[in-house]
Amino acid sequence: MKIKEAAKLFERIGVSGFNSPKKTPSHPTKSHVVVAKEGDKVKTIRFGQQGMTGSPPREGESQADKARRKSFKARHAKNIAKGKMSAAFWADKVKW
Repeated sequence: MKIKEAAKLFERIGVSGFNSPKKTPSHPTKSHVVVAKEGDKVKTIRFGQQGMTGSPPREGESQADKARRKSFKARHAKNIAKGKMSAAFWADKVKW
């Protein structure tokens, strides 16, 4: 992808660069967007359910939050393992 094309894509989507996720509060269904790049492949990925909060690890968290995180990671383990070009990878990294 040429520099001009990349700059136009970043401006249109509203991200600062490759592999840098951004919240999308005005999108009807997805909470984040990222322009993922791995080698020569470039892909726009929207991920995360709008309005749903993840449960990133924090001090003093409830057992329910730990269970939610564990369930998400178990349920999406195969897709997370696919790497940067999957929505599950970004949801795991940003929201969980």
